[in-house]
This record gives sequence, structure tokens and C-alpha cells, in this order.
Amino acid sequence: MSMDDAGVLRKLQMNEFEELRNDAYESSRIYKEKTKAYHDKMLRGKTFVVGQKALLFHSRLKLFLGKLKSRWIGPFIVTHVFPHGAIQNRSETTGNEFKVNGHRLKPYYEAFRETIVEEKDLHIVPPPMD
Repeated sequence: MSMDDAGVLRKLQMNEFEELRNDAYESSRIYKEKTKAYHDKMLRGKTFVVGQKALLFHSRLKLFLGKLKSRWIGPFIVTHVFPHGAIQNRSETTGNEFKVNGHRLKPYYEAFRETIVEEKDLHIVPPPMD
């Protein structure tokens, strides 16, 4: 083999490897886009209105976290919703107002109240046969 033929063969091999690499990058990009679209489809948006109650994620509770200890504190009352995602809250106990990122909040659903329900016996007793 001559050196010129070997150089041409080497250039062809390098071009093939470059094409394979570009195809791998393209397929990786497509996979990431599909995965992101699937993940974003599953997310639920949180919208808050003034007067609504919300729980705050307590991010400083890292050391000595109890197994069953909740990381959510509150409830707090939403007093103002800013257009850029920040939310101003007021504490029910102290009355202090503070502003937090909306991603650190989740809606608070108060426990339902028990009501007395009329009970009916569903067993049907056949009439006695004489």
C-alpha cells in the first residue's frame, strides 16, 4: 500500500466515525426531548389565590430528621400573589408576613368534618313461613 492510499482510507474512516458520533448525539437529543415532554406532561401546576391556605416546605430541617417528622409547616394564608411566582404569606399564629417562592408551597386541605349519617340495615329478612 502506498502512503497516499492509506491517507485517503484514514480520512474516510474518520468521516465515518464523525457521522456515527453525530448520529449518536442526535438520537440522544431526541430521547432527552421525549423524556422531558413526558415528565412535563405529568407535572401539575399549582395556582394560589388570595385567602387560600398553604403549607410551606421546611428546607432547613436536614439534620436529625425524624423518620415520621413532616417537612411541611403551616398552614399559612396567602395574602398576595406576584406575577413572577413569588407568594406573600401570613402566619395564622403570629401574624407575620413573608414572601417565598411558589415552588416551596402546596395547597392546604382542611380536614373534613364528620357528620352523622343515618344507618340502614341492608340485610333483608324473609317473612316467617307458617
